[in-house]
Amino acid sequence: MFWRSVVGKLWFTILSLVMVVLTILTIMLLQYFEKFHTDQAEEQLTNHAIMIASILEEYETEEAALSTTKRIIDNYTMKLLLVLDGDEFWYYPYENEKIPVELFQTDPELSKVITNKDVVITRGDFPFLLNGEQIHNEVLVVGMPVELVQNRTGVLYVYQYLEVVEEAASQTKNIIFLGAGIAIVLTTIFAFFLSTRITAPLRKMRQASLEVAKGNFDTKVPILTRDEIGSLAMAFNRMGRVLNTNLTALNQEKEQLSRILSSMADGVITLDRKGSIVVTNPPAKQFIQAWHFEQSVESTDLTDDLPKAIKKLFQQVVAVEKEQMAEVDVQGRTWVVLMTPLYDENFVRGAVAVLRDMTEERLHDKLRKDFIANVSHELRTPIAMLQGYSEAIIDDVAGSEEEMKELAQIIYDESLRMGRLVNELLDLARMEAGHIQLNIEPINIREFARRVLRKFQGMAKDLNIELKAEIAVVEDVIMVDPDRIEQVLTNLIDNAMRHTSDQGTVTLVVSPLRDGIKFDIRDTGSGIPEEDLPFVFERFYKADKARTRGRSGTGLGLAIVKNIVEAHNGHVSVHSKLDEGTTFSFFIPSKNEE
Repeated sequence: MFWRSVVGKLWFTILSLVMVVLTILTIMLLQYFEKFHTDQAEEQLTNHAIMIASILEEYETEEAALSTTKRIIDNYTMKLLLVLDGDEFWYYPYENEKIPVELFQTDPELSKVITNKDVVITRGDFPFLLNGEQIHNEVLVVGMPVELVQNRTGVLYVYQYLEVVEEAASQTKNIIFLGAGIAIVLTTIFAFFLSTRITAPLRKMRQASLEVAKGNFDTKVPILTRDEIGSLAMAFNRMGRVLNTNLTALNQEKEQLSRILSSMADGVITLDRKGSIVVTNPPAKQFIQAWHFEQSVESTDLTDDLPKAIKKLFQQVVAVEKEQMAEVDVQGRTWVVLMTPLYDENFVRGAVAVLRDMTEERLHDKLRKDFIANVSHELRTPIAMLQGYSEAIIDDVAGSEEEMKELAQIIYDESLRMGRLVNELLDLARMEAGHIQLNIEPINIREFARRVLRKFQGMAKDLNIELKAEIAVVEDVIMVDPDRIEQVLTNLIDNAMRHTSDQGTVTLVVSPLRDGIKFDIRDTGSGIPEEDLPFVFERFYKADKARTRGRSGTGLGLAIVKNIVEAHNGHVSVHSKLDEGTTFSFFIPSKNEE
């Protein structure tokens, strides 16, 4: 791991560079000092040879010259061979070591001393006799002609083993290698310190970047220097602040968009290029859940399938790159789907579908049409009767005054029925528009209920129906609109009596509850079919129109009852079994404000 880090790479780079430089410098120094020591040895040997030659030429006697030369040679590592008149004259020091004279004389370079009378410097590997045994030693030789005081001429050979020069060169090499080693050690320490110094803030930035990646945008990198690394740290901190600001803005926009989608009444579904669902809001999830229930699909993910109509619509949107509209029916509800393509620059990357539940609108349209048809149907009968009996009077069909009065009575009754229908329609329209006006006042509920019930005693005797009252003791008065509540009770008791056969029973039950009064109107009549119960409070709805045809029913009474009860902040309900009877119940709270 160390070699993969920046510290290791930087340290290795610096160390490699320094080692290359030191290697080149060491080679150059070794070559230089090798030549330097050789040149120094040649120069010293030449100077010594010149000095010895001058001594041999200046002294008057050979003994004195040789004695002085011996003292000089004893102080150095060189050796001397003096050849006079072609024969060996003097060799010093012997030390059981001797070199044949003819080797020097026949050497190509040293022979120039004899022939050209020149000073010659050369090196070579010459065989020596050491204790009678021949060995080879590499030596540096300086040869020059000399002339002694007795006019004797000869050649002076001063030589030195190259081992001495190589020993000095070896010491120099050791010094150079030691210096190079020390330089490498110092460079290693310096490179590691420098790389650590440089990479320390980088490591801090790496740690800070990891924190930023985790979402901690408040992480700061300390700025220790003003160089490029310091500028990088400043830029990193600035980047963190900008990222934090941008992310905060994005989160706010995301939260705002999420709230907008969640609060929308319409469903929103976002699809990707493959048609997979990406985003949905609660109405869209309800739509998909209803689709799964209808298709009997058991799925934990409510966004993994769509109706075929929507899939086909998505394919059309991707193909033509234009918005498309379709209508889908799911679980008895009608949804209108408007799908628009989403672009990624010039390519369609998906689509967004807006689903609007049009069930209520369709129902309202149906109710409006049904309302017009029902009103027309209800008005057609009295109008036809009015027209027919009026024509009978005009045509003098009635043969007597009694028949004339009977026709006039029928016309009068039908006009009352038409007026009652129109008044009920007007009342219902005002109630549903929220324009109902309540005159709230306190009433004694026991006396009020008994008074309403007495109105139907005569009708009960005519129909042979038993009218009962079960009114509990109610100590407190309640705040209601007595006329409206009387209208509710009248409508419900009248309906109960009209749907109860001979010797049947209609019972008014008044029960006090904690927060108000509950009224129950029970009958033992024919009952209401179970499938018709959810619709009995709709306008003009009749479970069996034949049952009320001859009894002046308009189908508006229960709708008016519901609106009056809800205007008092109460609620109304119905329970019934076919051929067993029906119970209408409504609850009125004790306190109502004007």
